[in-house]
Amino acid sequence: MDYIVKATAAKGQIRAFAATSKDMVEYARNAHGTSPVVTAALGRLMTGAAMMGSMMKGEKDLLTVRITGDGPVGGLTVTADSMGNVKGMANVPDAILPARADGKLDVGGIIGHGFLQVIKDQGMKEPYTSQVELQTGEVGDDLTYYFASSEQVPSAVGLGVLMNKENTVRRAGGFIVQLMPFASEETISALEKNVSGIKSVTSLLDEGLSPEDIISRVLEGLEIQFNGVVSTGFSCDCSRDRFLRGMCALPKGEIVQIIEEKKPIEVKCRFCGKNYVYDVEELKEIAIARHREELKRQKQEKK
Repeated sequence: MDYIVKATAAKGQIRAFAATSKDMVEYARNAHGTSPVVTAALGRLMTGAAMMGSMMKGEKDLLTVRITGDGPVGGLTVTADSMGNVKGMANVPDAILPARADGKLDVGGIIGHGFLQVIKDQGMKEPYTSQVELQTGEVGDDLTYYFASSEQVPSAVGLGVLMNKENTVRRAGGFIVQLMPFASEETISALEKNVSGIKSVTSLLDEGLSPEDIISRVLEGLEIQFNGVVSTGFSCDCSRDRFLRGMCALPKGEIVQIIEEKKPIEVKCRFCGKNYVYDVEELKEIAIARHREELKRQKQEKK
């Protein structure tokens, strides 16, 4: 089961999050048919967004993290809420790129140069939006830079995805560790020493470490206090009615043309890959509803 662990350390001077996300990333891989390198890129972003979502307080708060780059994948979009629900998609899910010289998947290359955008909808009049330039395209480094430049929170973000030989997901997870404004130099130095001693997140995952183990490793010697666990996983809120409402926004002429062709329409969710088929009778109902709306609007204008 995928989950996120929350913790503090050094008497509240540090807050930390760690996640295991194998099932979430495997679901996305299967739903989108992603190549191994895109699976790693999307998996890292989904894992990071899951932990960022868990930082929000409101039940209806929603986070969107979007990466746009000039690499073969084109871009990645992930949304997450405060309850651990995450969904994500890649513009070109089957994009491929040779492995790096060290044999690792070239996530930075598949993403390329571009921007990372974070949108937080927390029930305010306007959502919070921030955009930063990608630093490496490796996702973890880019989120680290985002926290430092946009939120002024010194952070260390580590994300990783390990693949099996048959290209299914073997392990996925990561951590986010953040320093509070009142952190002492001693605490900062101890944390930096711990983080610098970690070869990579994939090495921690390869050891089979749990989120609790990862936090214990990253915050070793810093008086850790675990504060809770949040279940996380791939969850898409698409529905038949939701797509139907979306089609209602189509111009009346387009709806009529589709009806005249007398063919059902198939709509595919970009996030989970689920298909919805609408027959001609349902489309006629949309056309009638649009006609009624237009009549109502015309009457109001005459008044």
